[in-house]
Amino acid sequence: MDIYDIIIVGGGPAGYTAALYAARAGLSTAVLEKSSPGGQMTLTGDIDNYPGFDEGIDGFTLGMRMQKGAERFGAVTLYAEAESLSLEGKIKSVRAGNSEYHGRAVILAMGAYPRRLGLSNEEALTGRGVHYCAHCDGRFYKGREVAVVGGGNSAAEDALYLSGLAKSVVLIHRRDSLRAEKIYRTRLFEKDNITVLYNSEIALIDGEDSLKGITVKSTSDSSVRRLYPDGLFVSVGREPATGIVKGALALDRGGYIIADESTGTSLPGVFAAGDIRTKSLRQVITAASDGASAAYHAQRYLESLGGE
Repeated sequence: MDIYDIIIVGGGPAGYTAALYAARAGLSTAVLEKSSPGGQMTLTGDIDNYPGFDEGIDGFTLGMRMQKGAERFGAVTLYAEAESLSLEGKIKSVRAGNSEYHGRAVILAMGAYPRRLGLSNEEALTGRGVHYCAHCDGRFYKGREVAVVGGGNSAAEDALYLSGLAKSVVLIHRRDSLRAEKIYRTRLFEKDNITVLYNSEIALIDGEDSLKGITVKSTSDSSVRRLYPDGLFVSVGREPATGIVKGALALDRGGYIIADESTGTSLPGVFAAGDIRTKSLRQVITAASDGASAAYHAQRYLESLGGE
């Protein structure tokens, strides 16, 4: 049975930074990634707040560079989706399909995925007018009308990106002010083809084979209006991908793994890095920082085992 020193579940900025630090320290390191290097970061068209890139860099390219940096020192990427974990004991295992991988320490870096609105027709129309990635699917709406739901940085970024493609963009937010940073708000208000609907939420999504319209309800007076966007982009936050560790690790009320800056979890030899853990700021750079910390503390943990 082959046993890695460290198995990292998730190939985003946290995962590949952890892999870089671990492999560079001479530890045998494997990264399990279910799709493409970079994780959710690949959905971002322009990252301009990661140091070292004076003109910004797209998430896909940054993900590939992070992977190459880790593999330069011997880390390996296993393209597989972790389905179950066994985290007790000194040898831990990760099952993916018909394969099982073993390691002395595990770093969990599965990130988070887009949160749904929870409306009845939402899933049926996903990919048929309802989307969760503006940079992936925005190109289908060139010269057309679209709506974006949300009020944070991601929603603002999506609206700005779509404004360069679509004829018009309506940004729908349930509160009376946007949560997005000032730089995003300024850019939004500079765009002639972006309209912001405050104190509004989507009550109904219409359509059978494709999106036909939405019903927007006022959160202040309960009045309703009908809108007919060609595309609806949902950007209302993310859910942690912690389904496979529920019952095994301590989670907070939001489902995030409880871990401090050391990234240590409630089980010895198991660490949580990036958006999946409890933290106040979730950015590419903070995920990378977590990855470095997780690798460092995993190395200290392995040293504490000695020759066991």
